[in-house]
Amino acid sequence: MVICDTVMTMKAKAASIPAGEFKAKCLALLDEVEATRRTFVVTKRGRPVARVVPTSTTKGGSLRGSMIHEGDLVAPVDVEWDATS
Repeated sequence: MVICDTVMTMKAKAASIPAGEFKAKCLALLDEVEATRRTFVVTKRGRPVARVVPTSTTKGGSLRGSMIHEGDLVAPVDVEWDATS
């Protein structure tokens, strides 16, 4: 699939597509970005307004190591405090 019939090269990497055409073909374009890992720019009246890029995680990737366990976050703390001050 080609991103659009009127593809223009921007900085030799990203193609561009008018916003109206992006709206009409959005789901197919997102599938193409996922499959080809290519970036493209959405334009309005010839001005770039958004860049669509593939995510950095791989398909089926793991989130292991991306969070920190801080213990029981709702347990009472051992500190005296006054809520009115």
